[in-house]
Amino acid sequence: MKHIQTGLRFAAIPLVIFGGVGMNWLAAVNVKPQRKVYLVPVGKVDKPVLDILTRELPQRFHLPVAVAPQIPVPKKAYDKKRSQYLSTTILKELKKRLPRDAEKALGIVDKDLFVPRLNFVFGEAELGGRAAVIALPRLRQEYYGLKANQKLFLARTLKEAVHELGHTFGLKHCADPKCVMHFSNSLRDTDIKLPDFCSRCQSLGRLPKGSSTRATDDEPLQQ
Repeated sequence: MKHIQTGLRFAAIPLVIFGGVGMNWLAAVNVKPQRKVYLVPVGKVDKPVLDILTRELPQRFHLPVAVAPQIPVPKKAYDKKRSQYLSTTILKELKKRLPRDAEKALGIVDKDLFVPRLNFVFGEAELGGRAAVIALPRLRQEYYGLKANQKLFLARTLKEAVHELGHTFGLKHCADPKCVMHFSNSLRDTDIKLPDFCSRCQSLGRLPKGSSTRATDDEPLQQ
């Protein structure tokens, strides 16, 4: 089931020598490597976007975040009639390239995305799956002919990233307009909500222990 919303760096693993035989240290001590959330640039993505997500996402999901190598934007995703890219095609391509130690993977694409029944989408995710993708163009003020605001752009990017990854942890849309899982029909909705989960979404989702929660007075309903 899919839910829609309108980099590989390998650390060096020390080697332990036992009787002249090289053994992976993690295997030798029977320790499983911690699974990660991977950020996957689909095409060129500016460094500040990767920097803020690498810094902020671990606080929301209590998992290490790594940047995977850039992958190309699938040519078959482009729709000439619409001058947009089909997000579902990019999501499928992303799933083919999941690292073995990936808990989740978030594709980041600086292209305008769509699905057939909508004019555009900010992102798409597999509900309860391992992959999601977000689109950057419509998060910029310049897209609407307004003055650039990098701080606002990065704040919106973080919210959309947390939202789509939230879907991969089993969360659906939330009725609380301040919850990050609230549906964004427009950028106004994105600007109103916070980059954190409400207490109800925190309790409903399969989020890692220690994930960031925003306390609420009223328990929101799920849409």
